[in-house]
Amino acid sequence: MVLNCTYLHELCRLISSCVIPEMVSLPNPGLNDALDSQEQTGALLPGRQHVALDSEDQQAAGSHEYYEEHMARLTAEGEAVDYSRRLTVAQEQLAEYAAQKEEDAAGYLQQAQSLERLLTSWLMTNDNSPARAQLQAASHDLCQRLAEEAGEAKSFAAQQKADVESAKRTSSQADLAPMQDEEDVKRPREDGQNGHANGHAQEAPTAMSQEEEEHDNSQPIASTSGSSNFLERAKYIPLRLQLEERRLLRLLEAALSVSEYTDRVDVLSWKSKTSRIHTQIKDICAILCGLVVAQDYKKGQQLVRDRNFQDNAEFFQNCFEAGRRFKIMNPDKMRSEYGKLVYLLMDSSDDHVQNLLEFKCVRPLRTVYTLLEECNGLAVLQDPLVEAATAEIVAGGRPRPEIQRDIRRKEKAREALVQRYSSKRLPEESLLQCLYSISDNNSFLLFNRDPVDRMIAYLQHYFQPNQVEQGFSLGISGGFEGARLTHNHQRQYNYALQSLTLWREISHDMFKLWCLAETDLLSESNSYRLTNTGQGLNRVQQAPGVSRAMHNILYKCQRQIGHWVGSSVIHLGDHNVPNALMFIDKYTQVPRILNPVVLVVDALPDLCKDTQVRAYVESSFGSVEQCRQAQLLRHLLCVCD
Repeated sequence: MVLNCTYLHELCRLISSCVIPEMVSLPNPGLNDALDSQEQTGALLPGRQHVALDSEDQQAAGSHEYYEEHMARLTAEGEAVDYSRRLTVAQEQLAEYAAQKEEDAAGYLQQAQSLERLLTSWLMTNDNSPARAQLQAASHDLCQRLAEEAGEAKSFAAQQKADVESAKRTSSQADLAPMQDEEDVKRPREDGQNGHANGHAQEAPTAMSQEEEEHDNSQPIASTSGSSNFLERAKYIPLRLQLEERRLLRLLEAALSVSEYTDRVDVLSWKSKTSRIHTQIKDICAILCGLVVAQDYKKGQQLVRDRNFQDNAEFFQNCFEAGRRFKIMNPDKMRSEYGKLVYLLMDSSDDHVQNLLEFKCVRPLRTVYTLLEECNGLAVLQDPLVEAATAEIVAGGRPRPEIQRDIRRKEKAREALVQRYSSKRLPEESLLQCLYSISDNNSFLLFNRDPVDRMIAYLQHYFQPNQVEQGFSLGISGGFEGARLTHNHQRQYNYALQSLTLWREISHDMFKLWCLAETDLLSESNSYRLTNTGQGLNRVQQAPGVSRAMHNILYKCQRQIGHWVGSSVIHLGDHNVPNALMFIDKYTQVPRILNPVVLVVDALPDLCKDTQVRAYVESSFGSVEQCRQAQLLRHLLCVCD
């Protein structure tokens, strides 16, 4: 009886759609059916008939059995792909470890040969020594054994390198991508580009694929000083929010703070893909309706009744874009809301959801470059005064008159730019908004990149790679005091220096990396898999844009330092870093870790002006400088392990 009623309902709906003239605008039937249907029955997708089957029917039982077998096969294929990627990463890391050991063995052999020559020359001056022959034989045997070990290390490194190259060729020929019709494990796309969904650890720049090398031949980005660089930087600097946009931001934050979107959507208990999409649509529509009702009650009431989201598309896009722009410029804000926002926009990019909503929730970010380009004002970025007009003024213990002089110089440079470039197409307010946005970027660099620079300066000042002071060795041993690696002083010094250098370059290009991360996350052709990574369910998604930028940054660091300790594999789209959002969250923690350390070390001399504090420091550490060195030693061992 239920089946017949359902067929009758569908038949009446189809007949009515044929009878009513086409010029009459009708509500979206697919969206109405999806919102009105119960979660247990699944959502109505475009072009599909919704047929309710009895749970005791044999056809339902057979479909359920087929579904279970199908899901088991998809899960097994996904695990096979994941294990294959993990094996590839392990092979690359083993090859790098073997190459490092080959280099160490060659160095030890050279030292032994040098020692043998010195010992031989010394023994030549001591002909009467009874142990001369024994020492010569022992030194010769030691050099031979070291030569053999160095040869074995070289052969092992060559074999591992050959295995890695062979595995890459085999993987490039094999089609290990998940199937297109995967349901629970992955959100599919209709454009046949699901191969992007299966992320894996990206290779080092020395092993980049030919396609990536041809796609990105740019050199590493130059320093921020100089007006010639502002033209490139402005492409990734979001515009500062205006008053009306801040109202939309507060509205969006309030809606996301009470939303349980990820708790309801990112689960593996759904019986079919339609149930998952059904929940996505209901939650997205609930958030959108709530935003409109809070902004305009009458318009929101009409939206809830008619369910025509397309008429309010611009409003929704403005809300979401303002939130994304604000988060990039203020990483400490929206700590939980931003994750919900990004995942909601990821799901809204799905073809099924877009067909039902009839509009796109995502639009490109408004940046300084886009605004000046619209107003034909890109010449502003090439003016040398931009650097003075947007410079960050730091007190740093300087006298007050000097600080006031810098402030007046900054204000005069800003006024000169306004008088020189403001016009009807580029109003004064828009030009000032661009200058203020660049200033915000400089402020971000001051509080996020400069602490890393200070840490590098302290490391190079208080520690030397080839000289170990008593009690201030950077050497660590795996398993001792929480250390996971085993490094001597020189190796740990180089490891800490390269880690800080990499963090510095990432913080310097954070706005660019963030924009690329959002592009990868919200791309309609880049799908994800919901996978248990060992840290709960995560959306595993490839990030090609961020990967290319990180390869350039890593290459720049390697060229600057001249050597590299340990693995140079970039983890993106795997169990370590599931997606670009996790990548951004990972590296925004760096200034939160280093800032307190740098502040304490900087403030120690001023704190020790107090006689009692100075007496305590000298009794505990010996001197103020030794206290600073001890604090740096403690945190360098913890942070860079």
